[in-house]
Amino acid sequence: MLALLRQPWTLLRRNPVALILAGLVVGVPIGWFLGIKPAVEKILIPAAKAPVYATLTNEELKIKSAQLVSAIRGHAVGAGLAVALLADVSIAADTARILDGHTRLGVAAGDHAVIIWPLLCGLAKARYYLLTNKSMSGAEAERIGLVGLCVPDAIVVETAFEVARTLNSGSRTAIRFTKHALNNWLRLAGPSFDASLALEMLGFRLSDAREGVDAVKSKRRPEF
Repeated sequence: MLALLRQPWTLLRRNPVALILAGLVVGVPIGWFLGIKPAVEKILIPAAKAPVYATLTNEELKIKSAQLVSAIRGHAVGAGLAVALLADVSIAADTARILDGHTRLGVAAGDHAVIIWPLLCGLAKARYYLLTNKSMSGAEAERIGLVGLCVPDAIVVETAFEVARTLNSGSRTAIRFTKHALNNWLRLAGPSFDASLALEMLGFRLSDAREGVDAVKSKRRPEF
C-alpha cells in the first residue's frame, strides 16, 4: 500500500511533463500499526519517508522539468493528504475536507505535517490544526495558505490540467532550478521531519494509540 506513494515521483522521473494527481485514496486497516515489530519498521519508515524525501534529495535533479499538480476533492486525510500537499502545486475544491488526523489516534503527526504545514500556513495555524485535530474546508485551506488555490468542486480537475499545461509550456530549466531552490526550505526542516516520524512510530507502541484506534473503530470520542 505505502509503495503507492512512491509512484507519482517515479512517473515524474520517467516523463518530463506535469503529472496530475487527483482522487488518491490510500487505505490502511485501522489498527494495522499497533504492535509494529522492528522488522516491519525497517520497511514502514522508509516508505513513509518516500513522498517527502523524493522532493528533497539530489535525485530530484533527474526529474528534469517534471512537476506534480494535485487536485484535492472530497475527504483528504492521511497518506493521500501527504502526497497532495507535497505536490508542487496543490489545488483544492471548496467543498474538500482536509484533516491530518494523527493526534486523534494518539500518535504524533509524523508522515508530512511537521515538515510542510508550518512553511505553508505558519507555525500558529499548524499548531492549532495539528494539536486540536480540527478539519478544514478547501476554502479555509487556501485562506491560510495550506494549498495554492481553491476552486469550485466541478472544475478542480480541469483547473489542475490548466496549471499543468502552463507548467509544460514554460522554461524547463527555469522551473526546475526554481523548484530546487525553493525546496531548500524543506531541506532545512528535514531533522524536524525525522523526529516527528520517529515519535509517531514510538506512539503506536503506547496505550494512547490503542485507545485512539479503538475509539475510531467504535465511533466514539477517545478517552486518553
